[in-house]
Amino acid sequence: MKLLVFEPFSGASGDMILGSLLDLGVDASKIESAISAVDLKMEIEEVEKRGIRAKKVLFLSERIKGRERNVKSYRDIVKAIANSGLSREIIDNSLRMFELIANAESKVHGEPKHSLSFHELGAMDTIGDLIGNSMAFLELPVDCVMSMPISVGEGFVETEHGRLPVPAPATVEILKQSSLLYQSGPFASLSELLTPTGAAILAHFVQRSVAFLPPLHVGETGYGAGSRDLPMPNVLRTSVCETDAHLLRDEVEVLETNVDTVTGEVLGNLIEVLMADGAKDVTIIPALMKKGRSGHIIRVITAPQDVSRLAHRIMTETGSLGVRVMQVRHRYIANREQKKVRVRIGDREREVGVKIGRNASGDLLNVAAEFEDAKRIARELSVPLKDVIIIVEEEARKTLLGKQNAFIY
Repeated sequence: MKLLVFEPFSGASGDMILGSLLDLGVDASKIESAISAVDLKMEIEEVEKRGIRAKKVLFLSERIKGRERNVKSYRDIVKAIANSGLSREIIDNSLRMFELIANAESKVHGEPKHSLSFHELGAMDTIGDLIGNSMAFLELPVDCVMSMPISVGEGFVETEHGRLPVPAPATVEILKQSSLLYQSGPFASLSELLTPTGAAILAHFVQRSVAFLPPLHVGETGYGAGSRDLPMPNVLRTSVCETDAHLLRDEVEVLETNVDTVTGEVLGNLIEVLMADGAKDVTIIPALMKKGRSGHIIRVITAPQDVSRLAHRIMTETGSLGVRVMQVRHRYIANREQKKVRVRIGDREREVGVKIGRNASGDLLNVAAEFEDAKRIARELSVPLKDVIIIVEEEARKTLLGKQNAFIY
């Protein structure tokens, strides 16, 4: 399995991410072609940051030379990206990242995002970062994007709104909506190291944020340079790595509590609430408790960064006065993806979702029909659910194995 690994020990910004990907070998001409659609030019400079050679990216726009810089509205930026004429994938990725930024700014400042405005230089830099990185990620044939915890800096930063704490409130809002891990420091830098644009790009593309890297074979490595000179190397290191492990590793923790006064209806609702709130799995086990009372053990598998939030949710939903944290080193998981398959059931073809599990080498481990889709079809046709599941999974396996024969009910 081929992995793209970010090591943001000095934080991350849009230009640092793009610089590191260019240093990895992404074709600069393709980035230049993409950003030219929004009247931008790119300059790439080789710089040295505390002894480390890195690529520094700058965006230039002819439209702001020789006149006062105006502001650009939320609508202007959305329109510039949407009408760029670029591929649908680049436009969609760029707009989704911009929505993360706009929603965060809107919440922090209590202003509708459609009323937000940005200084033109900053707006054009943001557009260049979003489109440039969207193009760069498409050029990297990797199976998974990972990140180590992001160093965000310390202290305060001066903004047009005054002095704000690090990380900036908008950056925190973006981090809240993602699975990214972050940490303060390095202690030698009392400054902002993670920008909202950098946070949005990583939040969108990173699939796994880990405290420790699994065993890897490092292939190519690239460095993207930040703007400032700091006491430590102000660079972002990005590597293309391979792992020969059969399965992926996932860092998890287990929450557990006992309850003896909670009804079945509340427990059923709890499962739905916790899964919707980000739990990876929820199990409720009947138990015989002290004084012969019947009760239940609630067990929740969760990502480390969600432990406190989900523990609080368990307590508010059940009235439990304490939740245990069962520390687990890791778990092994299959590489998971979701697809749609078309199967003929009854009098017409229907589209049904399937969940596919593969090992790190891409070999097929399991195919499972999406339960809600299968249940809906079974009810529509008044046929057994188990038969629908068998039909869907059989057709999915044939499709994945390259066979053409359809399984018809």
